[in-house]
Amino acid sequence: MERGLQETAPLWEPLECVFGWVHTAAHILDNPSGLAGRQVRRRYQGLLGAMQRWHAKAAQLEPEVAHFLKVSGSYWPGLFQCYDVPGLPRTNNDLEHLFGSYRHHERRVNGRKTASSALVLRGAVRIVAASATRQRSFCADDLALEKLETWRALRAELNQRHQQRVQQRRFRRDPETYLACLEAQLIKSILPP
Repeated sequence: MERGLQETAPLWEPLECVFGWVHTAAHILDNPSGLAGRQVRRRYQGLLGAMQRWHAKAAQLEPEVAHFLKVSGSYWPGLFQCYDVPGLPRTNNDLEHLFGSYRHHERRVNGRKTASSALVLRGAVRIVAASATRQRSFCADDLALEKLETWRALRAELNQRHQQRVQQRRFRRDPETYLACLEAQLIKSILPP
């Protein structure tokens, strides 16, 4: 045991440093004092700046610190929304639970192990409806259309997705015929009437 501690001794200082940074990041994002998103962003940005400035202290763990900084940067645009929007979850665990429970329910209903293609086409409507019905019961008056234009726009978007899927299926079944039809349409549109 003593030999193992001696051999890993050079790792302890960088590990302690990096652990401190990660622990501080978790504490800032946990936001126990209830700061606004702007304040949390400023504190987290300060920590990331310190990590960038002192990355050499991480020694062998420098690549991991660089990865942490890169991932934080990629999540940056949406990382602090949860502090300003009431009820918005801080992590995507709640969203994963929502999608997972929807998938489980769909499996129970139709017996399929994979998601149906209708989820891709109508998922924006189905998942919202499934999550809304968990919140409360709806009566006929709740379901009455308030804005007909919004409903028509949603229907048009869903129909467009459906048409795209039909075209994809036609292409997969017979790509040569599909491409020949596209070529004929293109030539027809180029030639004068």
